[in-house]
Amino acid sequence: MILKYDVIVVGGGHAGCEAACAAARMGAKTCLVTMDMNKIAQMSCNPAIGGIAKGQIVREIDALGGQMGLVTDATAIQFRMLNRSKGPAVWSPRAQCDRGKFIWQWRSVLDSTPNLDIWQDQAEELLVEEVSEGSPHRKRVTGVRTIWGCELRARAVIVTCGTFLNGLMHIGRKMVAGGRIAEPAVPHFTESITRHGIRAGRMKTGTPVRIDKRSVHFEDMERQDGENGYYKFSYLGGAGSKSLDNASSNVDNPSERPLRQLPCWVCYTNEQVHETLRSGLADSPLYNGQIQSIGPRYCPSIETKLVTFPDRQQHLLFLEPEGEDTNEMYLNGFSSSLPMDVQIEALRKIPALRDIKVYRPGYAIEYDYFDPTQLKHSLESKVIEGLYMAGQVNGTTGYEEAGGQGTLAGINAALGNTTFELKRDEAYIGVLIDDLVTKGVDEPYRMFTSRAEYRILLRQDDADARLTEKAYHLGLATRERYDWWLQKKEAVAEIEDFCKSYAIKPKLVNGALETMGSTALVYGCKLADLVARPELNFERLQEIVPALRERIEALSNRKEEIAEAAEIHIKYKGYIEREQMVAEKMHRLENIKIKGRFDYPTLTAISTEARQKLERIQPETLAQASRIPGVSPSDINAMLVLLGR
Repeated sequence: MILKYDVIVVGGGHAGCEAACAAARMGAKTCLVTMDMNKIAQMSCNPAIGGIAKGQIVREIDALGGQMGLVTDATAIQFRMLNRSKGPAVWSPRAQCDRGKFIWQWRSVLDSTPNLDIWQDQAEELLVEEVSEGSPHRKRVTGVRTIWGCELRARAVIVTCGTFLNGLMHIGRKMVAGGRIAEPAVPHFTESITRHGIRAGRMKTGTPVRIDKRSVHFEDMERQDGENGYYKFSYLGGAGSKSLDNASSNVDNPSERPLRQLPCWVCYTNEQVHETLRSGLADSPLYNGQIQSIGPRYCPSIETKLVTFPDRQQHLLFLEPEGEDTNEMYLNGFSSSLPMDVQIEALRKIPALRDIKVYRPGYAIEYDYFDPTQLKHSLESKVIEGLYMAGQVNGTTGYEEAGGQGTLAGINAALGNTTFELKRDEAYIGVLIDDLVTKGVDEPYRMFTSRAEYRILLRQDDADARLTEKAYHLGLATRERYDWWLQKKEAVAEIEDFCKSYAIKPKLVNGALETMGSTALVYGCKLADLVARPELNFERLQEIVPALRERIEALSNRKEEIAEAAEIHIKYKGYIEREQMVAEKMHRLENIKIKGRFDYPTLTAISTEARQKLERIQPETLAQASRIPGVSPSDINAMLVLLGR
């Protein structure tokens, strides 16, 4: 049987779901191939979305017209804005989700998306043909063949197979093939790709034990509640979202959340726990030679923490709910592949977990990935035309990183003849993809705010300003979403203009300013000058400037979002403008195209390492070349001189 489409997406995880939705909503006839329709967008590890830098990516996906933010808002059981004690450049939203409801919310989104079919099957072979015209080495994807013999044909295929490609799970010395606990691995598909010259490698990740909450002594733990403010992941959040994108938000009360909000709990390991864990290190796959691949540096297993930090007396653990209707809980911070009896015995040395019952132990998993330097910035393969890759197969870790890649891959697969790319000063997704295709990976890549050189331009509050108009012109963001953004843009501008023009008289405010610990005015000024003071904000200034309060109250149920955006623009205006100037300078190098203009092996004016790296990666622009590890500023200057000649 042969089925014909424009775009085929292989894998129904977070990258695959976003890719399939994006391509279909842009008008491409799309098919999502998944092994199990009941585990769409499964949260294989932590049942949470967002976090430091990851939350910004989710807001960018939403601003582009993606679905992760809306699905998260509809299924969140706890929400927090991280880093609020720091500047707004690093504020990051995070939500615990109901794992089961998250899956079915995503399934509902896919089922209601026009142009999108779902085929439950397992891909076994990537179908590729030689292209007769042009270079004799050109290859083009034509589709995939499944284990049941079905051929799905398309001009573009997006591979988003996560940890399933030749997946191998480890608990102690026991090894079982699988892509996730109780789910089979996918053999042969990797080999059908690498035979065409695409390089593959192995990586490792892991997940913690799952605990029955009825066996936990919560009285011995520290409770950690979420926030009840107006924040949501989707910009459609509160008013209007219900009718726009089928979100479950309450129109009249944007702070009300659809599901019951639950606390997380905090506890610590101790020296007795560590002694028990050390006793099992001889049987640890990480230290007995069983696992050779590299795991995530920033989410280490508990045994890695013990070896890396031998002097630490305790390690922080978070016990997190898996859903509002289940007893299953996730022990964040205790990822492990030690023998199951060692894991359980060690946990029972923690007072709050002395009587625990577990649903399953933690385990490690090794899987195939493909070297992302073999991709273009559109996430299309440089080797096989029409083949796109997104998610963990590119060497990343995290649902959010996967979703961001999936969105871009889906957009570009639907576009076909043209490409849509994001620069490093436009989105964290742009930073992520540029890092992958320029630098490659030697360990699972996780996004941090520190990876972005333009953090103050890439805030969680302004992703709609950066991306929604682009997405609307692409055909991904709806007209309703675009109008929603325009309303916010106009309202923010009105508040900013009011603050810039409203005159403040010293005698009317000096008493209050001194009470607030701010310097009294000698001369009159504009309201914006007071907003710019670090110790003042809109909330405090409303007490002494009634006209400001009236303006903000008139914004109805979007007042918090709009007021915050306007305040940030005013308070950080100088920093924002300075960073924009730096970004503009870098754009000049971005505009210098070098692909195909140099024969790198013969370029004696640059270092040997630079020649080798440039020959392998073949950067598109001089700016991309400047970000390749091993290519120095002097190498870039030499190339500029040669280009001038």
